[in-house]
Formats: sequence, C-alpha cells, structure tokens
Amino acid sequence: MRGVLTGFGVIWSVTLVGYLAGRYDLLGPHGTAVIARLVILIATPALLFGTLARSTVADLATPALVAFVLSTLIVAAVYLLVAHFGWRSPAGEATVGAMSASYVNAANLGLPVAAYVLGDISFVAPVLIFQVLVASPLFLGVLDATTTDRGLSVRRLALLPARNPIMLGSAGGLLVSLSGWQPPAELLRPFDLVGSAAVPLALLALGMSLPGSRPLAAGPGAAQRYVAVTLKIVVQPVVAYVIARYALGLTGPALLAAVVTSALPTAQNVFVFATHFRQAQSHARDVVVLSTVAATVSLAAIAALLG
Repeated sequence: MRGVLTGFGVIWSVTLVGYLAGRYDLLGPHGTAVIARLVILIATPALLFGTLARSTVADLATPALVAFVLSTLIVAAVYLLVAHFGWRSPAGEATVGAMSASYVNAANLGLPVAAYVLGDISFVAPVLIFQVLVASPLFLGVLDATTTDRGLSVRRLALLPARNPIMLGSAGGLLVSLSGWQPPAELLRPFDLVGSAAVPLALLALGMSLPGSRPLAAGPGAAQRYVAVTLKIVVQPVVAYVIARYALGLTGPALLAAVVTSALPTAQNVFVFATHFRQAQSHARDVVVLSTVAATVSLAAIAALLG
C-alpha cells in the first residue's frame, strides 16, 4: 500500500504543477506542444540510451514478463478489433487507443510500486525494456506512417530508428549493451542528467492539458475512453493472472509481479506521443487521468489479495 500511495503521490504532485501552469497560461498557448516535443526529441532518447546501455539480455528472462507481454498483446488486439469493427476509427486514432489500453506506466509509477509492493525493482525492468524495444517501435511506426501518408512497410519500420530520436536512442543503448562494453559512469552522466527530465516534463505536459477537460463527460469519444480504461485497469491484469497462474504455473512473487505490472495505469508518454503526432490527444489525456485514478484502488486491492 505504501508503494501505491508513494507512486501516485509523486504523479499527482507534478501533474498539479503542470495544471496550474496551464490554468494560468504561464508558458503560452504552445507550451504543451513544446514540452511534448522536448520530451520526445531530447529527454526520452537520452533516458532510453542510458537505461539500455546498462541492461543485459538476461534482464528480460523472467517468467512474469511472458504473462505481461501476452496480456498486453491480447488487450491491444481487443481494442483494435472493437475500434475497427465497432467505431470505424482511423488508423491513427485506433493506434493511440490501443496504446492507451495496454501501454503501462512502468517508469515513474512502476518503479516505486515494484520497490514497495514487490520488494524488488528488477521485476519492472523487463517491462520497461519490452515497451522500449518492441511496443514503442510498433506503435510509433504506425503513427509515423499515418501522419506522413506514406504507408507502413517493412522498409519504413527498419529505417524508423534513423528518423525517430526515441528509436535512435534505444538502438544506440541496445548496441552498447550487446557489445558487452560497460561505459564509464562519467560518460553516461550527461545522458542521465538530460534523461531525468523526461518523466517530470511528460507529467507537466499532461497537467497543462487538463484545464477545461472533462474526462468523465459523456458525448463523442466517451465509449472509446471507457473501453480503454476498462481494458487497462480490469481486463489486462485479469488476463495476466489467468496466464501466469494457470498457463505458466506461477505463484508467489512471480505471480504478483505479473499481475501488478499489468495493472499499472496508462503511461503519460501515450499522451506525449499522441500530442506529437496530433492523433486522439484528448482521448489519450483522459485515459491517462482516469486509469491513474482507478489504478489507485485496483493496485491496492491486488497487493492485498496476492501480496
């Protein structure tokens, strides 16, 4: 319970600062967009490079990750099917919706929750690496193809790291990791310094977008919003539990890790990506807010039941 409250306390405190900055227009009409671009083009690539440069392939080898990955794929697929056949959503909007339903806040919330609820932050490291190396390239590849109107192809996905700073930072960090070279701490320190701004800046951008928003309001987009939140907060952890417990036979800390990481709310980076590509921004913002509120209860319940 302490980990849940600690993580959410940090999130809401920084988001509140962003809300006040937006409410009183401290950074002008383009402040949110500028901060979002700063996060995507500079801070996040630095963070990912430093994180992956220190990682090893062995960091991914956890049974709990299998349950998390499968639950992520299932939930994203369900949203895409509903968006396509039920709402006839354009590709960009459907992609942001699928991401909002499955892309978890594994950084600024996952780390404290792992530390205090799971007792070991190593449980969340594979989730971070999976989202950086697999989920992000796929989602960003589709969004990139949607916004440039050039279509999605294997060649464009292969060349995406050369055009996208996030992918470039990830690829660079992965190459360093695979080379077996351990960079000196002094060399990575500038990346750590710049990368440490990624999470708070993303939260500030989220908070600045909130004045005037009504995430609980009915109307256009309400169904998509509530489906995404339900998939993220209820369906994904349930699917992860079933897979981990009955398909993989996990118990104890491994089972708890699979369910807790799957129950984390939508990452604020989904809103940043949506803002950068100008796709379903209000949907992403509202799902991040609503899922973060709902996860306060669900994570506490999971910790009480399985902890």
